[in-house]
Amino acid sequence: MGRIPASEGDGERDGIGTNPHSGRRETEEERADRQWGDLLQELRVAQTGVQILFGFLLAVVFQPRFADLSTVDRNIYVVTVMLGSATAAALIGPVSYHRLLTGRRMKPQTVTWASRLTKLGLGLLFCTMCSTLLLILRVALHNVVALWLVGVMALWFAVCWFVFPLWAIARDKGKRDPGEPSSGTDDPDPRG
Repeated sequence: MGRIPASEGDGERDGIGTNPHSGRRETEEERADRQWGDLLQELRVAQTGVQILFGFLLAVVFQPRFADLSTVDRNIYVVTVMLGSATAAALIGPVSYHRLLTGRRMKPQTVTWASRLTKLGLGLLFCTMCSTLLLILRVALHNVVALWLVGVMALWFAVCWFVFPLWAIARDKGKRDPGEPSSGTDDPDPRG
């Protein structure tokens, strides 16, 4: 992998310059290592929640009351379990990706693809949470109020998980000069 070119006056360590995306003085490999560590911390939180949720979903079918569910509720359950499976696969996928590519000098590419899988996993987690809430609230309430409550929670999830971060990005870009490096941690995949 290539190194970030040293900018004028940067003579502390050969081959290290200021990263235009983060404002940090690091090589491409150092940046990938830092981003991989950040991503692992994020995945630990998401994976634990998904695994617990998925375990509960799998146990539902073995409960005596499952036989009393309507066809619609059983279909919602099947969709929810499939979404939970897809979510677990996407959020555990970066571990497999990293393990299979370890030692091949592909850390920056690994971080990029792991970041993409994580974003996909978060989108699937959003769908899984909404579907789980729909199933539970339909069984608990037996009326249309369940749909309204799920809609409100889906909106809240979307605001917390997507709107606030995008709003912060928009605010940050408006306050900085285009050539000024961003503050905080940078996205492992600047293309999205």
